[in-house]
Amino acid sequence: MARLSNLVTAASAVWLGIASLASCSTVKGVPFPALIDVTIDDLEEGLSRGLFTSVDLVKAYLARIEQINPVLHVINEVNPDALTIAAELDALRASGTTIGPLHGVPIIVKDNIATADKMNNTAGSFALVGAKVPRDSTMAAKLRKAGAIILAKANLSQWANYRSSNSSSGWSAYGGQVTGAYYPNEDPGGSSSGSGVAAGIGLCLATLGTETSGSIISPAQKSSLVGIKPTVGLTSRYLVIPISSHQDTIGPMARTVKDAAIILSAIAGPDQYDNYTSAIPFGDKVPDYVSALNASALSGARIGIPYNALNLTANPTEMAAFFSAVDIIKSAGATIVDANFTVAQPNTTAVVLGADFVSDLAAYFSQLTYNPYDLHSLEDLRNFTQTFPNETYPDRDTARWDAALDLGFNNTDIRFWQDYQNNLYWGGEGGLLGAIARNRLDAVIMPTSQSAGRAAIQGAPIVSVPLSYYPATWNVTKNARGLVQQGPNIPFGLGFLGDLFTEEKLISLAYAFEQKTQVRIKGPKPYIAPNIELGDIVGF
Repeated sequence: MARLSNLVTAASAVWLGIASLASCSTVKGVPFPALIDVTIDDLEEGLSRGLFTSVDLVKAYLARIEQINPVLHVINEVNPDALTIAAELDALRASGTTIGPLHGVPIIVKDNIATADKMNNTAGSFALVGAKVPRDSTMAAKLRKAGAIILAKANLSQWANYRSSNSSSGWSAYGGQVTGAYYPNEDPGGSSSGSGVAAGIGLCLATLGTETSGSIISPAQKSSLVGIKPTVGLTSRYLVIPISSHQDTIGPMARTVKDAAIILSAIAGPDQYDNYTSAIPFGDKVPDYVSALNASALSGARIGIPYNALNLTANPTEMAAFFSAVDIIKSAGATIVDANFTVAQPNTTAVVLGADFVSDLAAYFSQLTYNPYDLHSLEDLRNFTQTFPNETYPDRDTARWDAALDLGFNNTDIRFWQDYQNNLYWGGEGGLLGAIARNRLDAVIMPTSQSAGRAAIQGAPIVSVPLSYYPATWNVTKNARGLVQQGPNIPFGLGFLGDLFTEEKLISLAYAFEQKTQVRIKGPKPYIAPNIELGDIVGF
């Protein structure tokens, strides 16, 4: 792609320690943060002052995507109408009307969140290239209503990591292998892999990801981001390619807690097309999550640690950082409570996800207004995948689909019900929610890498924030696909887990920790990132 040589030169300089990524640049002679660090407040100020327009911003981000994508394979496709949409929003601003803090701000969404525009919605599969949906997903519609520009679709673990037993995080047949930006060939975490890397290196202001179990918080920690995995039902799943109606949720991935909170306020709320949103206790009066931000929120908070559910020996580096965080939280005035789970190691099965996928995928296919390969069931999709050459079967197998089909039933069957009830107990009274209730906790904290499953089976929320990084001298370890899982300067996170629909409280606590530690600001920078700034578009 054009200007790729600039990227390689800049990346090489950073890697050799000759240069570092700038945290501040200028725009028209005015100091302005680099796009890898910029916040919504920064963009709003620059747009309001006329330092640049949304068209300028889109041009800068598109140039950054063009620089980096041949290396990291982060973006599946860009919105060909992004510049037109930006111009319309600029005209609205010029007339004296602004919609809100996201007015004219580019956001990238995961390539399983449908948009009724010229972009595909593929889940990383050739099976859905060219498929059409009847309207925007509710998530896309809410972003547009808030004034955001949907800039691109991010690559992901194919089918949100629900296809293979031998694949890798961030790989899809359609988009290739996403790699992280903190170490060459880094495992990016998944399944919202491209969403994580895109936000982490400033290919947009922030992104949306989806999570069934770990798919927002894992890539968020791998890119030193804030990731909010909302309560199931707080954000609509309508026209989001599913895995499990009982566990799927959509949330923001951003560089600051405040930016993530702004986006969550825009996308949360009830939706007639997703009956799970009817459980929202505050109805259509969505909280202003930004108003929950309180740098002193840890003072007086009761924070639980489920010691019997932690793997204390799994990763000494992460555990040492975790217990250092406990000391920081305690010093901020929180009470640390031993909050063991009744069932420390639940015997969860794949039945709920498998039976849900059989039902929910068929429901998604049924809503397509154009279905290029006439797919109507998981069995149809498996046949396509096993015979379409670019899907790389059997190198990447279909083991998860095979197991789901081998069940012989979907989520309407009584055999599904017992496994689902087990999950509700293990995540409820026997697990996270029980510990919170018994101990009158504001939140439970765990290393992000150990927290996903504890919340997933109950549909409970998590806010993950940057915690630390592996030392610069750390030995490299790789997985079976050759991706670096641990290595120098790779980030990891801290998870705040809560009761259902307690995002306000979790955001407040996470913000207080972020403000006290400033891990992302103080930590190592990515080894590679685009070097185009707004000044390249409008003048430094």
